[in-house]
Amino acid sequence: MPETRRADLAALDNTDPLRSFRAKFDLPDGVIYLDGNSLGCLPKATAARVSDVVTREWGQDLIRSWNKNDWINAPGRVGDKIADLIGANAGEVVVGDTTSINVFKCLSATLQLKSDRHILLSETGNFPTDAYMMQGLERLTNGRVEQRLVPPDAIFEALDDDIAVLLLTHTNYKSGRVRDMKAITATAHAKDIPVIWDLSHSCGAMPVHLNDCNADFAVGCGYKYLNGGPGAPAFLFAAKRHQEHVYPALSGWLGHKQPFAFDDFYNPAPGIDRFQCGTPGILGCAALEVGVDLMREADMEQIRAKSSALGALFIRLVNEQCEDFSFQLACPKNAEQRGSQVSFHHEEGYAIMQALIARGVIGDFRAPDILRFGFAPLYISYANIWDAVEILKEVMTSGEWDQEKFKQKAAVT
Repeated sequence: MPETRRADLAALDNTDPLRSFRAKFDLPDGVIYLDGNSLGCLPKATAARVSDVVTREWGQDLIRSWNKNDWINAPGRVGDKIADLIGANAGEVVVGDTTSINVFKCLSATLQLKSDRHILLSETGNFPTDAYMMQGLERLTNGRVEQRLVPPDAIFEALDDDIAVLLLTHTNYKSGRVRDMKAITATAHAKDIPVIWDLSHSCGAMPVHLNDCNADFAVGCGYKYLNGGPGAPAFLFAAKRHQEHVYPALSGWLGHKQPFAFDDFYNPAPGIDRFQCGTPGILGCAALEVGVDLMREADMEQIRAKSSALGALFIRLVNEQCEDFSFQLACPKNAEQRGSQVSFHHEEGYAIMQALIARGVIGDFRAPDILRFGFAPLYISYANIWDAVEILKEVMTSGEWDQEKFKQKAAVT
């Protein structure tokens, strides 16, 4: 294989069909940001939009903005835009609350669809909140509903007549492994089991085709590849065929058919609106909408092609430049099976990551030993990958990571 040179990668950046998007983000000088799979970068348009919401819509129009500036329809409006990114239809996605709360909503919905079943099935190593919500429902029902976790490769064998729902993450948060959504959904449906898909590490990073896969429910967050900002509202997808058959367990006032009738008794709104709960956070919705609008300008197939290429390049360069430093690949090498991130095992992973961050290469660490690097194709360049691996090599060669200050774990890793 010909030697890769930085000049070659810089030339490749010049022909990148997504190169114009980089200028639309507020990227700090001296930073190579490889953590967009945890918190996306700030779009340049976001500050002005949020300022307008604060100073004009809130400051001047005050409560009139619920009508005048259409605050009341923000959850559905932004939801319809996200629907375009995940292969859903208008009226199937609503924005609001957090991913955790939306997982609870979907789990309780499927329990209504399958009231004769009692097992909530997921895999070991899934993102903790998904499992925790199952445990919460188990306690809430005094054990009538039970959580069951099986190894990732044992999912198919675990599908039996007791399963009320299968909850899986499409792209695993640690390993980056991508599940075959269509095949798994079809297999579960053959057993009459609905499936909830967690899209937190997929939405905005790759094409997702919920309706083509006949998905039942899905959730995802707005602050990773959608660049909605820290704590951005999450989203919930419910296939239209299910919407009228669910009485939301979190039956909040905004999910009522006529919320401003202030009825003493809950009457669910038609369609996706019944999955709303409380008053939406308008500042969060405004910031998220900017990120979603920016994402919708890009071609998702080009995003996926570039993220796959960035990941492959990173893996190859680490193997070439850092082969003497005991890094073990923790994600699939095959790009089709890997999300928009690369993970490596290393027993000193935390300290190494802190040393990298101190040098301006920002990734993150996941216990017990995983260094995680995310690639957001709209603002990461091929030359960035070269530079990041060069700095990693310097950190390892010099032993720079082996300092006590890098080994003291912070609250957020």
